[in-house]
Amino acid sequence: MILAPLAARYASWLGLPAEETALPEASPDEVRAMPVILRMEKAEPPGRTPLLEAAAAAALAVCLDERAKPGGEWHEPVRDWVSGHIRKVARRARGAHWQAVQDLPGVTVSIDGAEARALLPGRVVDAPKEVSRLQISGSELPPDEPGQAPGATPVLLLNPGVTMTVGKAAAQVGHGTMLLASLLDEDRLAAWADRGFRCAVRVPGQLEWAELHPGEDPGRAWSERSVIAVRDAGFTEVDPGTVTVLAQWR
Repeated sequence: MILAPLAARYASWLGLPAEETALPEASPDEVRAMPVILRMEKAEPPGRTPLLEAAAAAALAVCLDERAKPGGEWHEPVRDWVSGHIRKVARRARGAHWQAVQDLPGVTVSIDGAEARALLPGRVVDAPKEVSRLQISGSELPPDEPGQAPGATPVLLLNPGVTMTVGKAAAQVGHGTMLLASLLDEDRLAAWADRGFRCAVRVPGQLEWAELHPGEDPGRAWSERSVIAVRDAGFTEVDPGTVTVLAQWR
């Protein structure tokens, strides 16, 4: 499976000293990232939670698309990206700029009126103008109250002690679905694909976060609670080594 490198290094990544998570794996000209485009129309902005859920599903959908399988036209760029830091750069778009990125290779997901498009990863320096002209920061969405997560839906829990912009959070939940998928067996992964990789994004209380956190035993957390942790390299917004998301298979 194309996500196998993530599963192989998951535990070792969590065990790295915080400062080592920020060490670059490539020269600046070779840095690869997946652009995640968030549709944020000025007149009718989306809800924060459905937008994050759309971004999380779209990122995984690109990786597990038929075109990303061996022999497919997307296989090489996805494989090369997954083999290093799975960086994502979230940008916002509206109107004609949103329509323009629909012509680029990727997958758009719509959830409750919110739309996000994950594009084929590649070298950041090679980003097409339709992407590079889009702003990374500047817009924010207010917190919402999505209610309790559906019982049979994978859930992505944002760290309640860390403040993240909607763009940063979109990248982190995308990491979460990818890591979660890398540890699933074929039957569960196929069932999730049939549901369009739907997931629930929520902000837990501090107690729930502490109870689910893998701590120093990620293997046990996965085997007993079906929980994985997303640990950020700290290139933007958060300190290196910060656990930004807990993803739980349900």
